[in-house]
Amino acid sequence: MPFPAVHPALDRALAARGYAEPTPVQAAVLEEGLSDQDLLVSAQTGSGKTVAFGLAAAPTLLPDSEAFGMADAPFALVIAPTRELAMQVSTELTWLYAETKAKIATCVGGTDARQEARKLNAGVHIVVGTPGRLKDHIDRGNLDLSAIRVIVLDEADEMLDMGFREDLEYILEQAPAERRTLLFSATIAREIAALAKRYQKDAVRIDTTDRTRAHADIEYRAMRIAPNEIEHAVVNVLRYFEAPGALVFCSTRESVKHLQAALRERGFSSVGLSGELSQRERTDALQALRDGHARVCVATDVAARGLDLPDLGLVLHAELPVNRATLLHRSGRTGRAGKKGVSVLLVPNPKRRRAEMLLSSAGVEATWEGAPTADAIRAQDDARLLAADIFSGETSDEDMALARKLLGERSADEMAVALVRMLRAKMPAPEDLTDPGDRPLRKERGDAATAWPTERLQAHEVTWFRASVGRQQNADPKWLIPLICRLGGVTKRDIGSIRVLPDETRFEISLEASEKFQAALGNAAKGEPVTITPSSAPDGAYKTKRAFTPRREEGGEDRPRSFDRKPGGKPPYAGKPNAAKPPYAGKKPFQGKPGGKPPFKGKPFKKAAK
Repeated sequence: MPFPAVHPALDRALAARGYAEPTPVQAAVLEEGLSDQDLLVSAQTGSGKTVAFGLAAAPTLLPDSEAFGMADAPFALVIAPTRELAMQVSTELTWLYAETKAKIATCVGGTDARQEARKLNAGVHIVVGTPGRLKDHIDRGNLDLSAIRVIVLDEADEMLDMGFREDLEYILEQAPAERRTLLFSATIAREIAALAKRYQKDAVRIDTTDRTRAHADIEYRAMRIAPNEIEHAVVNVLRYFEAPGALVFCSTRESVKHLQAALRERGFSSVGLSGELSQRERTDALQALRDGHARVCVATDVAARGLDLPDLGLVLHAELPVNRATLLHRSGRTGRAGKKGVSVLLVPNPKRRRAEMLLSSAGVEATWEGAPTADAIRAQDDARLLAADIFSGETSDEDMALARKLLGERSADEMAVALVRMLRAKMPAPEDLTDPGDRPLRKERGDAATAWPTERLQAHEVTWFRASVGRQQNADPKWLIPLICRLGGVTKRDIGSIRVLPDETRFEISLEASEKFQAALGNAAKGEPVTITPSSAPDGAYKTKRAFTPRREEGGEDRPRSFDRKPGGKPPYAGKPNAAKPPYAGKKPFQGKPGGKPPFKGKPFKKAAK
């Protein structure tokens, strides 16, 4: 379907960019009769929203002319939640409005505010910025909204989540009441609907999202890993897929710094992206990924929304997202503009249940599997090597002459081996991983489901280990169990009895996990506060306990009373009924002791004289 009637200058810009037909959201905002209406639009990430609101604003900004005149107070204001998204929107609008001679200013935090102020005072047609910086320019008198014809709120739900409600309301109240307001949001929650009702006039609701399925161009995979092998799993996933561009998400800035440094040390061309970086550093990191100078970007959720990165074939969740919205927005960085992408979640076994609930709430069906092994990666390398582009390029006469000279001095086998070594030298080595296995989280017993095994591990099913802390070091299972799981790559279900002794702690590990547990301990980082080594069972670990006696109604005799548990033991009070008299027997309530007098000696309460 070709583009509907759009402004001629914008139509030429679309043709120059190779836009043959509109996306669903672009076609929806260009429908007849909407050129002067307020719009409330919800669309999936990667659906072309920036071009959509650029096209929708054109009839209002340029009703009767091909180009803008002399720049003075701005005609359009676009508000975005993050610096990266605002700068990306500014870039998109720059080429879309190039033939209209539009002057566009970007106002975001982390940049020189004085330089922005000079550009605003010199006159612009369109302003793109973040709420905080825009409000600051309004307060300082640098940004005049008196001539505004169109205001666009991009990713409005994210701006409310980030706490920009007051700034948004302040900006909207400064603009003329007769303006158009275009509100774009991934979801129309209650807060978004209230904002639209207050600041829009008879807005037309447009919904182009498909709630019956997740993004069709994204393949979701959930990979089981041991809790202490996240870093190694990231390496293997990046090596297995070898995507031209990959985005690895972490939860904190510290995690980003650590993982990005670890990947660079292993030979990956990587950059980091987090809120603590300056605007220049963040821009350079994204540009390196776009230009191909870096293949991996390790980022916090600051990169989860709005960023359009070409050739991004892989999104890797090194740490699980906090909610379904973050999962979908992170994953939405790939599989854009009709291209296919893969979203991989690394799931440590203790977090399996949380990952399943997260995928279910997002309406996503993921393939569960183990992380790629070193053997699987080497097999992929062999297949890629045989199909490498190096064999399909054009050959010059000079190259052919050199090749024949080499063949005269070296055998074909030597030449092939040298080529394999040269290509493999560019590839980081894969890591050896332990697959925790696809064990169910719940164990069924009858009609009930329990989170943990219903029967305790027996003596022949376990092996004992020793931890170098005890009661004197405040050892407690509450913090020992997570530590054991992290260092040994096991889950709670693999841990049996724990005995905290004065100077040490001994605990059981199931036999099926003991080999993996010892291997993980050998690979654990040095400097851990607790040392774990194999041990024997502590004294008295398997003392025989009194057998359980069923109740009479279950076919057995009555259970013994507490005072009958020792041989020859006597019950308290020697089995005699309690013959003690109640303390107030036959007495009035205020006479606690025999012969006692009532309080106040029975005198009535007298009112004070006036």
